[in-house]
Amino acid sequence: MKRPLFLAPQSYRQRRLRDAARLLPVLAGFLMILPMLWGDEISDVRRTGADAIYLFAIWLFLIIVAALLARRLSSEAEGSARGAENLRDKR
Repeated sequence: MKRPLFLAPQSYRQRRLRDAARLLPVLAGFLMILPMLWGDEISDVRRTGADAIYLFAIWLFLIIVAALLARRLSSEAEGSARGAENLRDKR
């Protein structure tokens, strides 16, 4: 039996969502380290207030993205489970 050349759109989307969920901690690490790269070369004084606001904004952004990814992944998994049940029932 010949396998199809392309994946089904549903499984392709689910795999890309899983990839995004796996890359989210890498993005988070980069965004959390980013304020260390900012700063004046002239003085050693840090603007900790601006850094704190940035870190809390990034933290909130990451929570929202993780919640959206989790919701999409769970709905995709439920949809594929229902599709598998329907396929089994037809046989």
